[in-house]
Amino acid sequence: MKVEDFEFLATLLRNRSGLVLTVDKAYLLESRLMPVARKYGHKDLDELVPVLRGADNREMLRDITEAMTTNESLFFRDMKPFDQLRDLIIPGLLKNRAAKRKFRIWCAACSSGQEPYSIAMLIKEAAAQLTGWRVEIVATDISVEMLEKAKAGVYTQFEVQRGLPVKLLVKYFAQNGDKWTIDPSLRSMIDFRGFNLLDDPASLGEFDIVFCRNVLIYFDQDLKRQVLEKVSNRLPNDGVLYLGGAETVLGVTDRFKPVSGQRGMYALTNGAPPIPA
Repeated sequence: MKVEDFEFLATLLRNRSGLVLTVDKAYLLESRLMPVARKYGHKDLDELVPVLRGADNREMLRDITEAMTTNESLFFRDMKPFDQLRDLIIPGLLKNRAAKRKFRIWCAACSSGQEPYSIAMLIKEAAAQLTGWRVEIVATDISVEMLEKAKAGVYTQFEVQRGLPVKLLVKYFAQNGDKWTIDPSLRSMIDFRGFNLLDDPASLGEFDIVFCRNVLIYFDQDLKRQVLEKVSNRLPNDGVLYLGGAETVLGVTDRFKPVSGQRGMYALTNGAPPIPA
């Protein structure tokens, strides 16, 4: 691939999705975008890039963005945040939100849905505690393809074997051949929406808990800061942010601080998480 073509595609992807690609990732561009080039009748990226330079083809741009931002997900990935949610945050919210009897959770960059469905299962398992409460789960992703898969709630044997306890598989999934379909009651708990993290999330409303895990690692420092500051505006003083194990707010923004003793959990700098004393 020509250097100028790589730079053009890298800039295009950063502006559209926040994804930052360095020259050593040129192979990733070629492997993921070759199917897109062929879909539109081009033999390689050398033919595709001039077309992109010459016209604003929204469908092609969408396909390119989706090809590069589609990432894998697992049920109950890095189990720690789910343990914290069950054992610390929900009990804390039961106390702090007793008057409203409602709380909202945002799964940003939800990919194919394993994370929000994991949260939905956790909420279902805590049904006795949450009787009379309204729990809203909003799951967003930039990829239309991933959102459609998430909404369908159909997973392969390989996918359900990765992180999903057998007890929950049997309880919340129906088997059909080599595929597993999630229970409609869980699917109905989640509002799946298309959303680009570079946009203002004000339209999504306010949230008590935000899961934004394993996505900011693909952004540069400036875009990380922008996203985190926008997220901070959607949280109350006792709101909670979850990032991935390889991510941090340190050196990125002063809007958040790590919660002592709770890996991956962050609170607003001037706030405190709803952890019971």
